[in-house]
Amino acid sequence: MPRILVIDDDAAITELVKVNLELAGYDVSEANDGVKGQALAIQLMPDLIMLDLMLPRVDGLTLCQRLRRDERTSNIPILMLTALSQTQDKVEGFNAGADDYLTKPFEVQEMLARVRALLRRADRLPQAAHGEILSYGPLTLIPERFEAVWFGQTIKLTHLEFDLLHCLLQRHGQTVSPSDILREVWGYDPDDDIETIRVHVRHLRTKLEPDPRHPKYIKTVYGAGYCLELPPTDGKLPTSRNDRNEVTASPPQG
Repeated sequence: MPRILVIDDDAAITELVKVNLELAGYDVSEANDGVKGQALAIQLMPDLIMLDLMLPRVDGLTLCQRLRRDERTSNIPILMLTALSQTQDKVEGFNAGADDYLTKPFEVQEMLARVRALLRRADRLPQAAHGEILSYGPLTLIPERFEAVWFGQTIKLTHLEFDLLHCLLQRHGQTVSPSDILREVWGYDPDDDIETIRVHVRHLRTKLEPDPRHPKYIKTVYGAGYCLELPPTDGKLPTSRNDRNEVTASPPQG
């Protein structure tokens, strides 16, 4: 039975979430502030964390960053649960390391769908199916470790970054629409909010591009989606890239 940790100081919301998750077959634990939430996350090692943004003692953004920096909790999916709905609030949540974002008030069925999608993605270890591409030119994906070999260097990815790069690699040289990315990577029907995709594409560019502000490989096709353009043969890493053997999975700040 998957265990879910709900960290929220609103008792009514916590009870609503807890009851519906338990009815859906999940084991639910709860904490009402950031300090208790971090302690329980380390103690319980839940399969998913639902994290409110506005928390006493330690706020949700800070806690999310702490959980991502701690190797014990760095790969636990985090669903940000908050009343703040502005685009910038979502960007800050994703930059802190959240995997998905659910705005209060929300429909219970939408909450359950997003929980299922996050658990399914975290549980899934991509395996190469017949005809599936895991290597092309300077890029090779390593599903067992959620890593990429990029121009000969090992790049550590989050699970979500790996899935996003995997999605683009399957169609390298082609434009992939935001709706297709949301269905394949996030696992639910698309809505009109593509900020989720933009933030994670920016994270990937920070790790793979010589100049993330002027992307050479992960290109935006305005009004249509994103395109991964790779040279057909291996080459040396561009000289403008930092000379590092490994890039960590920590998302950029801001």
